[in-house]
Amino acid sequence: MIPTLPFGRTGHESTRIIFGAAAFSSVTQEEADGTMELILQHGINHIDTAASYGDSELRIGPWMSTHRDTFFLATKTGERTYGDAYDQIRHSLERLRTDQVDLIQLHALHTEEEWQTAFSEDGALKAAIQARDEGLVRYIGVTGHGVEVARFHIRSLEQFDFDSVLLPYNFPMMKNEQYAADFEELMAICQERNVAVQTIKAITQAPWGDREQTAATWYEPLRDQDAIDTAVSWVLGREGVFLNTVGDIHVLPKALDATERFTSRPRDEEMTRLVESWQMEPLFTLELDVDNTRKP
Repeated sequence: MIPTLPFGRTGHESTRIIFGAAAFSSVTQEEADGTMELILQHGINHIDTAASYGDSELRIGPWMSTHRDTFFLATKTGERTYGDAYDQIRHSLERLRTDQVDLIQLHALHTEEEWQTAFSEDGALKAAIQARDEGLVRYIGVTGHGVEVARFHIRSLEQFDFDSVLLPYNFPMMKNEQYAADFEELMAICQERNVAVQTIKAITQAPWGDREQTAATWYEPLRDQDAIDTAVSWVLGREGVFLNTVGDIHVLPKALDATERFTSRPRDEEMTRLVESWQMEPLFTLELDVDNTRKP
């Protein structure tokens, strides 16, 4: 049984593992249907997608006519101006075949220029607030990647009372002292304000680099079940966080199985052995541009 946790102040008891529907970016409807059956079998009641995740919203849409009340449904807009963001939110509702999503998130907001635009008088935040006021969405969150993201989320929470945040969290990345300090500061703020904290990249092995990409993820994932069990348990062992699943439907079952077996957090010594055995590397070491390419 996958444990549940109040999703911040929303009143929803979300499963601690959230289906990351980036995994539906480029799959057939038949493949998506099989995966939806799988997450239902595991009792997952929270789906996280985005307008930019290829066909993901389209693949989820057919399920909303019969299962809308089963899921806390979240999507994201990567647009930064009011008009474009508002139009994208409306388009997402059409693709998802619903008249309301539970959570709209400002997507990948981790560069200064885009942050300034999104929070401007005619920025994306204005569109999200209007959509909430009109009943198109219920709650508003913010997401991001890279080593700067926790600091950006802290700034975002100073500007607006977001209901959720989303950012990377795994053992190798938390060895970055500055990122770890920023993450802990963000966690303290979120706990004080009852803001939900979603984490991503739990089973990252390393960047693809020059290696052949053999999974739908934009990082090389762990594939060994024991290794995945350990990495997932380390994330779930942190109280108060949610884990968004891997973006590949073929690796996903192993992450779900790992969650079912979670009992306690591995010690640092065990995590260090895991890192050494699988040559794990942080996915993010430098600030990222908006297209997720590394700055020199």
